Amino acid sequence: MNIAESPEARTARAPGPTPLPKRKGSLRQRIWRERWAYTFIVPGALFFLVFAYVPMLGNVVAFQEYTPFRGIDGSPWVGFANFTAIWSDPEVLMALRNTLIIAVLQLVFAFPAPIALALLLNSLLSDRVKRMVQTVVYLPYFLSWVIVISVWQQVLGGGGLIANLLGDMGVSGFDAMTNADTFKLLVVAQVVWKECGWGTIIFFAAIAGIPSERYEAAAIDGATPWQRTWHITLPALVPVATLLLILNIGSILTVGFEQLLLQQPMVGAEAAEVLDTFVYFRGVMGGQWGIATAAGLLKGVIGTILVLSANRIAKRLGGEGIF
Repeated sequence: MNIAESPEARTARAPGPTPLPKRKGSLRQRIWRERWAYTFIVPGALFFLVFAYVPMLGNVVAFQEYTPFRGIDGSPWVGFANFTAIWSDPEVLMALRNTLIIAVLQLVFAFPAPIALALLLNSLLSDRVKRMVQTVVYLPYFLSWVIVISVWQQVLGGGGLIANLLGDMGVSGFDAMTNADTFKLLVVAQVVWKECGWGTIIFFAAIAGIPSERYEAAAIDGATPWQRTWHITLPALVPVATLLLILNIGSILTVGFEQLLLQQPMVGAEAAEVLDTFVYFRGVMGGQWGIATAAGLLKGVIGTILVLSANRIAKRLGGEGIF
């Protein structure tokens, strides 16, 4: 051994830590070895199996002239006749048009709202004010749509608060809840009011995970609050926002069944009929189970295609995607 050898050289020649041996075995052996971990997966897997995957077998009704009295085995097969009937049905086209308009409005206005609210909460210096605002904006999420529509009716309806105030000033006839021309904007506003606070939880958690050293270094370099938000906060929110955007695109044709069903008598089917309400009225209420199932199946196929396409586009643009 060379006495004059430096400590760095001796460290370089020293053997590194011995790697742990890989635990090999067949799939059955690995599952048995980790059986307690898989036990925690069983309740969730059973939930999706019973309530999501097994009911998908009922989609065969879309290819039948189904009646509950005959059952699936006794109902005649009609092939793609139900799908052909959908595309020639003007009510379906009206429901599809309303669904797409509401979905686009929700993506434009309702999706960015939680991000803006999370940035606003993050800018508050007082923790007490921040917690108070969080509590207030979270509460509407836990209300049912029946209560939400009732509250909005008491405020924006023909006999509501705003109508009475305008009546005292000599302006009569205000009733935003029955105006078919602005109904779609009203639906989006209700979604923002009810779900915006809950959506900020994810974005606010992402902001809280940003190291404070980044903001301190940017402030030392002379960055303004807006510059710190643009160059530090927003890039940290991009992965979360991309994930949620892809999931929202997948459910773009699902725009709120209960919300629209409750308000359809006030504005009419021409303004409030969407694919979900069409399936309900045509299938459950009208008894045309084959056509209703075909419409629901078509909506699911389109949603799957949109998710796969959005995920691929996100990866090509340098994002992570969801799978």
